[in-house]
Amino acid sequence: MSINTAVIGSRLAGSSVVFSILDVLASVGRDWAMLHGIPAAEPIFEVSLRTLDGAPYWDVNGRKITPDAKLDEAPVPDLIIVPDLLFAPETGLPEDFASIADSIADAYARGAIVASVCSGAVLLGMAGVLDGKEATTHWGYADMLGRDFPTVNVCRERILVPAGEGHRVITAGGMSAWEDLMLYLIGRFAGAEEARRIAKIYLIDPHLDGQLMYASLTTSRQHQDQLIAGAQVWAAQHYDTSSPVAAMAERSGMTERGFHRRFKRATGQAPVEYIQTLRVEEAKQLLETTGAPIDEIAAEVGYSEPSSFRSAFRKRVGISASAYRKKWQALSPVTQ
Repeated sequence: MSINTAVIGSRLAGSSVVFSILDVLASVGRDWAMLHGIPAAEPIFEVSLRTLDGAPYWDVNGRKITPDAKLDEAPVPDLIIVPDLLFAPETGLPEDFASIADSIADAYARGAIVASVCSGAVLLGMAGVLDGKEATTHWGYADMLGRDFPTVNVCRERILVPAGEGHRVITAGGMSAWEDLMLYLIGRFAGAEEARRIAKIYLIDPHLDGQLMYASLTTSRQHQDQLIAGAQVWAAQHYDTSSPVAAMAERSGMTERGFHRRFKRATGQAPVEYIQTLRVEEAKQLLETTGAPIDEIAAEVGYSEPSSFRSAFRKRVGISASAYRKKWQALSPVTQ
């Protein structure tokens, strides 16, 4: 029996991920057979693009898209996939998306599996299906997801998180994590061998190292504390100095303990963690753009002990500094 699968289209969705999902799931059991001259298997996924009302819409890039059906139209979906959605984390999803969230909640209550890619996890949060569960999302939306849905355990470092009873909720991290979601779903419903075949056809590599290496570490929540904001501006210019946390506290006129509490309340991070984050973020830029030895980079961003830098880097980025350099400098233009 095939799995009726609905990909949700909307004015905030880009079409690349939407149609990639539609194409990959439609190819399961078909394309490998075609390439090898053997009979195709029965379709595993019956895939459709759906919207709340079934009417054409203009996507986030201004392309007119015609969906296949309404979200609640027969056959009722067994699997609903929310693609990435483009909106500012500080403002959240528009209020009219609550109707889509309600439909997702209804489908989940009827037994449907629900999944999201990237920021689409926020819509699952609005639907209430993430409550009390682990979930992931794009690193740029992780703070928002945790803030707006405080019972959700946000696993910002992970690419893919199946959760809940029967793993009926699956969230995938960044936009390209749609590939990891596809391989997971294909492996789950069509078998590991078919997942490997699809990976070979589409040249998909699972993001086995997680998404920390892609994250901008200095994204932080907004606040109105001008004293702390001033300290952050100072820190951005002096993170490489000796004892920057003590210097920030002294500049604030507060005790170091009081400054620590106020800083964490405003930013969500302890001052020492904030300084470490600034240092590692600067080190990432130097690793990406220069050939300086790693120990020199460690000293330049404020670490007197290279071992301390290497430990802090791996903790925050998920891989070693040398592996990070190798990964990103591979994208540098080839010079003659």
